[in-house]
Amino acid sequence: MSWLPEYCRTAEQSDQLVGNPDHLTLLLTGLVGEAGGVLVEFKKRVREGAAYPHDHTKLAEELGDLLWYFVRVVQTRMPSLIDRLDERPKPTEPPVGHDDMHRAISLSTATSSLLKDGSAADAHASIMAVWDALIDVAAMADLNMKDVAELNTQKRESRWPADRRYVPLFDVAFPEEEQLPRRMEVEFRELRSTKKPTVILRCNGLNLGDRLTDNMQSGDDYRFHDVFHFAYAAYLGWSPVLRKVLKCKRKSDSEVDENEDGARAGIIEEAVSAMVFNRAKEVGFFHDIDHVDYDLLKAIEGLVRGYEVANVPLWQWDEAILSGFEVFRQMRKHGGGRLSLDIEAHRLSYCDGRGE
Repeated sequence: MSWLPEYCRTAEQSDQLVGNPDHLTLLLTGLVGEAGGVLVEFKKRVREGAAYPHDHTKLAEELGDLLWYFVRVVQTRMPSLIDRLDERPKPTEPPVGHDDMHRAISLSTATSSLLKDGSAADAHASIMAVWDALIDVAAMADLNMKDVAELNTQKRESRWPADRRYVPLFDVAFPEEEQLPRRMEVEFRELRSTKKPTVILRCNGLNLGDRLTDNMQSGDDYRFHDVFHFAYAAYLGWSPVLRKVLKCKRKSDSEVDENEDGARAGIIEEAVSAMVFNRAKEVGFFHDIDHVDYDLLKAIEGLVRGYEVANVPLWQWDEAILSGFEVFRQMRKHGGGRLSLDIEAHRLSYCDGRGE
């Protein structure tokens, strides 16, 4: 397994837990949690039968996450065992009647044992048991561990890259009139003459889009949520919602116009905005938070699959969300204001208070 040493190196580079006094404990509990995720995947397959999609990519991702925690535990606790893993023979066939679910249970049990083992001898045996069970489950699922490792590396590079380079803008090859405006200032004006708090958008003396309220019994200031569409434009180069509002859909290419700039893409964007907003309300709209939790980013990744923005790495989504909510919090505080957008510089900022 010549891939294993290189994978261990990249895993170490992407370890965001280094420096935490509970580093090893967090790695071990993460390992057990990921084994539980693999077990849950098999449980769903058994419980739901044909109604549940047997997605090899999803299982490969689950095993890849487990592999990452596993090699980091080994590197941290008993680094000399890495070479032994590389030389480990393929596990023997499980006993007759040892079905897929029981193999996954064996993997989960092995990780739990590693969490509890205190002595070096016990840890050595448990590490080897986890490795054997991991290889066994992958083989049973017809997954190559090298492919699993490569998929996991790609996933972590998307979230924590060594070199952050923005994906090229999707409309750079289109006529200027079909490009998202590279720079603009937009006023979010809150109207006081309406029964409910209402916001309109104004740019160059013209109204943009519809008047927005919170659309909820208990107000939560969602009427300012168009901020997020501008954030997606700034940091992702993507916003079918803004393309419609600003009349810059890419009509010179009928397929792009229909599939990337059409109604369904706009609905997906609104769904992303609503999902992120609901999470943000639970954490103070990301005030004093420097990252978006990985589960939320993965949920977004699932929603946008099949669209051009699926090619954007997760770290750009992280920037878009945090920057968007930074401006959103200012809008809430001042009851509106102006935002400044610079797509080429990947920047969104709040300008002032209520504007005009």
